[in-house]
Amino acid sequence: MRAQLPLRLARTAAFAAVCGALAALAHVLGGGSAPAPATAALGFCGVAALGLALGGRERSAGTINLMLVGAQLGLHELFAGEGAAYVSVHGHAQGGLAVNAGMLLTHLTATVITGLWLSRGEAALWSLLRRLGRRLTPLAPVSVPVPRPYAAIVHTRVVPLQPGFRHSVARRGPPLPA
Repeated sequence: MRAQLPLRLARTAAFAAVCGALAALAHVLGGGSAPAPATAALGFCGVAALGLALGGRERSAGTINLMLVGAQLGLHELFAGEGAAYVSVHGHAQGGLAVNAGMLLTHLTATVITGLWLSRGEAALWSLLRRLGRRLTPLAPVSVPVPRPYAAIVHTRVVPLQPGFRHSVARRGPPLPA
């Protein structure tokens, strides 16, 4: 089943909002400062572009988590690169990817929480859409193929008689009146 544009946009907005909000929260809890609104909006747009590109069909939990790891890494780098004063407080080296254990742990926790939440929501959404599709199918005008009559297929099997039954007489039924 493929998602049409309105559904894709709704799924993309949910993905970007959850991913961006949890990334910002994890970044603050990991020892960084809160991202500026413009930086958070830029991160939301980047994650939304990723979600829109990959949101055309149902995704597995593994695929969602792989996307989230990349998104969290990108959001971390975006939030960490806000200024020189931030670098000294945050503990980042100028190389960019040097993170401390607390920051890594909080971003991975945000990834796991987001992945579980979104994969469960994804499964529930597609299950609901499949059920609605089955219910609405009888209402839609569909050309029904006319069934062709088939000849009945009869399978018979000839069983050879046992030697003891070959010369016996079988009389069945009630006795005749005297």
